[in-house]
Amino acid sequence: MAESVVSFLLEKLSSLLEDEVKLVSSFRNEVVFVKNELDRIRAFLRSADAKEDQDEEIKVWVKQVREVAYDAEDIIDDFLYRFEHTKRHGFYGYLSKMAREIKNLKARRRIASQLQSIKLRVTDISEGRQRYGYKLSSTEIGSSSGTKPCYYSEVRSDARLLEEAQLVGIEPKKQGLLSFLTEDTPQLRVAAVVGMGGLGKTTLVSSVYNDSRVKNHFHQIQAWVNISQLFKLDEVLRQIIQQFFKAMKLPLPDEVEKSTEPHFLKTTIVDFVSNKRYLVVLDDIWDVNAWEAVKVAFRNNNNGSRVMITTRIADVASSSTKDVEGQILTLNPLSSEDSWTLFCAKAFQGKACPLYLEKISRDILKRCEGLPLAIVAIGSMLATKDINRVDEWEIVHRSLRAELQGNTKLKSMQAILTLSFNDLPYHLKHCFMYLSLFPEDYSIKLTVLIRLWIAEGFIEEIEGRTLEEVANGCFNELLNRSLAQVYDRYDDGRVKSCRVHDILRETMLLKSKDQGFAAITNKESNKRLPERVRRLSVHEGTNIDAFGDNQLSQLRSLLLFTKEKDVWNKFMSSFSEQGSRLVKVLNCTCAPMTTFPQSLTKLYHLRYLCLRDTAVSSIPPSIANLQHLETLELQHTLVRDLPSEILQLQCLRHVLVYDYRTDPTLHGFKALKGMESLSSLRQLMYVEAKQGETEPMVSVGRLTQLTMLGFLQLGAEHGDALFSSIRELKLLRSLRLVSRTEDEALSFQFKSFSSLRLLRRLDMRGRVEKSLEGLQNLTNLSRLRLHGSRLQVDPLESLQDLPNLASLWFDERAYDGESLCFKAGSFLTLTDLRILRLDNLRRVTVEDKALSRLKHMLLNDCKLLEEIPSGIERLRNLQQLRLINMAVELTTTMYRGSEHDNYSKVMHIPNIFIGHYSRESGGVGEWL
Repeated sequence: MAESVVSFLLEKLSSLLEDEVKLVSSFRNEVVFVKNELDRIRAFLRSADAKEDQDEEIKVWVKQVREVAYDAEDIIDDFLYRFEHTKRHGFYGYLSKMAREIKNLKARRRIASQLQSIKLRVTDISEGRQRYGYKLSSTEIGSSSGTKPCYYSEVRSDARLLEEAQLVGIEPKKQGLLSFLTEDTPQLRVAAVVGMGGLGKTTLVSSVYNDSRVKNHFHQIQAWVNISQLFKLDEVLRQIIQQFFKAMKLPLPDEVEKSTEPHFLKTTIVDFVSNKRYLVVLDDIWDVNAWEAVKVAFRNNNNGSRVMITTRIADVASSSTKDVEGQILTLNPLSSEDSWTLFCAKAFQGKACPLYLEKISRDILKRCEGLPLAIVAIGSMLATKDINRVDEWEIVHRSLRAELQGNTKLKSMQAILTLSFNDLPYHLKHCFMYLSLFPEDYSIKLTVLIRLWIAEGFIEEIEGRTLEEVANGCFNELLNRSLAQVYDRYDDGRVKSCRVHDILRETMLLKSKDQGFAAITNKESNKRLPERVRRLSVHEGTNIDAFGDNQLSQLRSLLLFTKEKDVWNKFMSSFSEQGSRLVKVLNCTCAPMTTFPQSLTKLYHLRYLCLRDTAVSSIPPSIANLQHLETLELQHTLVRDLPSEILQLQCLRHVLVYDYRTDPTLHGFKALKGMESLSSLRQLMYVEAKQGETEPMVSVGRLTQLTMLGFLQLGAEHGDALFSSIRELKLLRSLRLVSRTEDEALSFQFKSFSSLRLLRRLDMRGRVEKSLEGLQNLTNLSRLRLHGSRLQVDPLESLQDLPNLASLWFDERAYDGESLCFKAGSFLTLTDLRILRLDNLRRVTVEDKALSRLKHMLLNDCKLLEEIPSGIERLRNLQQLRLINMAVELTTTMYRGSEHDNYSKVMHIPNIFIGHYSRESGGVGEWL
């Protein structure tokens, strides 16, 4: 963690030194010294970060490094704020500069003094680097974490000694692994069990390994090796040989005991098992390279040998099974029923839970989210509590984070969960810890998270990739390591939102507090904040007394998840007094504000500003002061115009302004002339076209970095200019075009879309005069929505062979024909089909092997459609059918059940909903 803090500071120092104008000579000398010393220190920090939990001296040294880096960053940002944030030009600019120089004379002296202090502290820290260097010199191949606490290996051993009666919810998985190991297949096969720490991977595999059927099948020629992060190839191979020789009751050759040569040890294993059936378990592999290094020892001897591995890393599981006929078993949390069984077994020693403790017990259990490690650890800890003292149990529920920190019975659980964090590359640690700032059970939208990571400075540029692409790769790595969980996906499988397991989140909050990364306030933690707060996440129930007058002066990020007015006023007061002038990230979703606070325009360093779901109706021209602003989120506000001064913000990457809360009309912001000046824009949603004016369309064509674009209020006169511009936006992933009125005829030139080879989502609302010819070129398209197109020609002809189309919507007279026929073998990737308000539609036909992956089908307001789609019985993967506001005949026959052919066609579908919906009365219906 300290390494990433220092790396970020060094980038800032390098940038500062490149600009000679910003630094007077006395400042420059101090900055050069600090930079050089921190550069030397950084080389030691990776191993120091890993070992700080095991060595108190190193922990203090790392803390000093972190604090001096933070303080140096504050001084630099304060200097930049005073130098640049009120730049003016000409004669008045000269006068302003003179006045500012006089005003800031004391401040400059103070900054010089602070830099001298930083220099002295860095000198002392450098001496500490030499003093503790011997402790940091040992390195282990494949380890980024140093040694683990001794109780980690003890816990792993305990997992292998659990009695059969203590194993809950694993029987189906156990039987599957037993079948895999003992089936009559001569080829070598590998089974990989993967999942986050604490899910019971070792427990499950150990239960299988020790089963009598397995021992008999492999004639006791078995080996179990704990790999972990401290991978040493010769030791792993030697352990396998030792266990094999012991199973055969043979003496171990001296050369095996003494050899450190992997090739010799691998050859020994290959020769020994050349005519034997064996089983090897490699428990807790952390790295693909570790598997690649050891797998050579497992030759295919056609005797039915097997290898099982456990890992938290999805890539390891995939790599281990790709070269052989392997099987990956992904472990998931326990069900509610199994969780309760395991919890009672631990908390009440197998007895029934007393009725008066059931509610609080289930509330505590909910925090465990089906994680066996957490259930066992917390249940065992509660077993020591007096069952007659409900207040003691209530305290545990209310202060779980404190229990994790102070209760020795939970230390081993925390250590196991922390291992995954310690194993992260340094640049991912900040990204992961950031997930803990969101409230418990919060659905974190991935696009928002990526924008926040970029604004915080966590994402480093990589040649040939955008910052957003790099950030997305970072998130995928967290998924790969079982640290983040997918909450929701788009139809094409891409992650829409994510979350983090609550127990893991609590563990990370402790780490965050310990390392000064962030602070959180909510109804359960209303103590005063630490003296220094760099990131603050404010949740519901926060007491404003938790905030001191000077604690926010170093604040870099503020994330508000509360609508409480007094909390909001407290922060606005801080911004007005310039106490928090270094803020870079400000997320004020749902804040109780009706006007844009002028004080926000003084936040010179601000990169991310979100006022989503507020009553703000206008943006002041002074927003031009925010020269570093990258993201402006104004979704679901009352803003309809942006000031022309916003065009001065050259760093803007995301401008998101839209609202559809008050009526069905989607509102954006009125087009501005000269939008091409915002050359860094990646997302622009939604621009309202002006009648008869085409200049904004031409301007947009010059924003060649755009990946997301939305235009509203389009008319026929905009067509040529718009499609000419769209042709140039070769990086577009999402495009939405909405006409002025339902009757507005737009000349969509779909052939001009051929250059949009990256386009994934296309949403068009408006009358289309021509066919969809040309859309078949969009081979990356995963979602298509047509609204009010009034097509006369069957649209399926142009769409049926799109190789990645996952979601297709026909809405509000998108097609005026009487029938839709999904031809044999077409739409093979489609999973979601929605047909709404097609007034003339009478028949829907599904031919053989069409829509083979369809999972969800919606038919809504198609009043002439009286029969279930012909061939729907062929859709064996269909999981949900919804019929809303359909013809009376269709609705009636469905309610008659198996008496009618309509119903018999859909008996294989698990979920069928029939109902009615109107804006006035809402929805009414039932699941059959």
